[in-house]
Amino acid sequence: MKVKEVMTLNAKACTPTTSLAEAAGFMWENDCGVLPVVTGGGKVVGIITDRDICMSAFINNRNLSNIAVEDVISGKVYSTGPEVDIAKALETMRERKVRRLAVVDAEGGLEGILSLNDIVLKAREAKGKQVPGVAYKDIVDTFKAICSHNIQSQPAKSTVAGV
Repeated sequence: MKVKEVMTLNAKACTPTTSLAEAAGFMWENDCGVLPVVTGGGKVVGIITDRDICMSAFINNRNLSNIAVEDVISGKVYSTGPEVDIAKALETMRERKVRRLAVVDAEGGLEGILSLNDIVLKAREAKGKQVPGVAYKDIVDTFKAICSHNIQSQPAKSTVAGV
């Protein structure tokens, strides 16, 4: 199964200068949790999530109307192409620990969004045989990889005073 068979077409997008308040409004109106960030020419330069907006509101303690999307996004774009196999897209999601990928053309122009939700709705249970498309196990493995916490090793602290 190819990305183009599963992805959401006509994804709503914003520009780097869009305010976080406007971006949140677009998400509310379109029942989504992510917006690709595109230049005037349509090239994807980032992605903003509802979590990015919430964390920015908390950290900056400013009105969301006064914070631009470009002040929040990392500039990293994890994407896939419409002709890519879903298994490869899931691999990218696992490696990058993301639930959504921008779907872009060869020039980086926005064609849509691929989310785990899109994939889950197309998945089939593999009852002991090879099933064309996406197996539940592949999706569960992807969720596990995304949701796992990176616990960094820290030296053990002594609980005894003076030691």
